[in-house]
This record gives sequence, C-alpha cells and structure tokens, in this order.
Amino acid sequence: MSSNTSAAPWQGQRPLMFEDLSEAPLVAVVIPALNEAGKVGRVLDGIPRDGRFEAIVVDDGSTDQTSDEARAHGAAVVLRHDLRAGKGVAIRDGWEEGIRRGRPYLAIIDADDQHDAADLASALDDLLARDADYLQGSRWMRGGRVVGPAGGRGFGTRVYSLAFSILAMRRVSDATNGFRILKASILKDPAIDLHQSWLTSYDLEPYVLYKAIRLGYRVVEHPVTVRYHGDGYTKMQGVRDWWRLFRPALLLRTGLKH
Repeated sequence: MSSNTSAAPWQGQRPLMFEDLSEAPLVAVVIPALNEAGKVGRVLDGIPRDGRFEAIVVDDGSTDQTSDEARAHGAAVVLRHDLRAGKGVAIRDGWEEGIRRGRPYLAIIDADDQHDAADLASALDDLLARDADYLQGSRWMRGGRVVGPAGGRGFGTRVYSLAFSILAMRRVSDATNGFRILKASILKDPAIDLHQSWLTSYDLEPYVLYKAIRLGYRVVEHPVTVRYHGDGYTKMQGVRDWWRLFRPALLLRTGLKH
C-alpha cells in the first residue's frame, strides 16, 4: 500500500499478519498524529489490552519524535508521511491499512490525549450488542464526560451538532467528536468515495458520518470522555477549519458534492 497523495509518501513499519485470523484483533484503531510527542504514548498506553484492538499511528509529517514514541509504546503499525498531507489523508491511509490487514472494524481516536482510549472497550461492546454499523462517541449524552474547561469550544460543538443534525435529518448530539468505530465494509460502499480532492482535512470524518446516516446504515452514539487540556492542544485553525467540518453536510445535502 502507498499513499495516494504524491506530496505525502510514507514509510511504514509492519509486523507479520496473524496466521490464525480467529485470534487477530477485531479493530484497527487509527490514530492520526501531527507533532504529538509526549502525548501519543499516553494514548497508546490507554488502549485496552484485551486482544481486540491494534493501533495504527499515521504520522502526518511531524517534526518531533511522534513516530519513535508510537513505536516505543506498542503501535502495531506506524505510517509516516514525509510531508504534511492533512488529517483526512492520514485517517484514510490508516483505514486502508486496517482493511489491508483484514480488520473488520476501524476506529479513530485523537493523538493529543483528548479521548480516553479505555472507552474503546465499552464502545465496541455497545456497537456489537446493538448490531450497529457505525458508533459515534458523545461527550454530551447521558454518561458522557467533559474534563477541564471546554470554554467556547464546548458551545461551538453543540451548535455544530445541531446544524449537522438538521442537514442529516437525524439527531447527533456530538457530531464533531473524533471518537468513532465503524464496520470496514461501510468504506467499500460505492456511494462513499474517500479519494475526492476536497476530503483531505477535517472534512473526511463528517463526510463519512453523514453518508452513513443518509445511506441507511445503523448509526448509534455512545458516551465517552473528552479532556480539554488548555491552549495549544487543538490543531484547528479558527473559522477555516470549522468550515471544513461544516461543509460536507451542507454540500452533500444540496447535491453539490457526492
């Protein structure tokens, strides 16, 4: 496998595949990372060690020791973009690696220690028990938690989720939450095209969520913890990146994109 973005070739570290697929992990946990040394190790340490999860870290052109730290803390695969390609490309490459490795479920969590990786266990249990195709983490539903001062970001996520829900015609309490688990088979649907040129950044995740809802997949929410660590943790750049989050639902709803 190689990146489909010529500006972002990557170098991968790949252990041997499991010979007995009955013992292979169920879930490839994709962790897109950009300059997250000092944080990505904590995230990896928190992933449940129950045999159901393996971590794929996609280093999107970091200039620090993100890749080395990921290897040292047990990532099954570390992919590295030589140049920054965008979060969407990093997630897509990680998902494709998970599919290549034969994992039936794919997850995403952030590399900045915002999510509690331990929530993966209960989330997977919930998804399987409800026979769902896609699970969206929510800090705002009953049982969800916010740790630290959310400030304006908390308000922004609620407003965004309301707008997304209106466009998708389905209530989603926390549409910006980057904690997600989905069946890999969803990405094989011909109506979902991750390789469109406009899906390189924050657009890709809401694109897939919107598509999953509108195509009739069983989408559920699960309570998770989100930590706010203060200034300097978010990579989002104001209005530009909020627009990238918002535009997939708007463009898909109006038929301007597919």
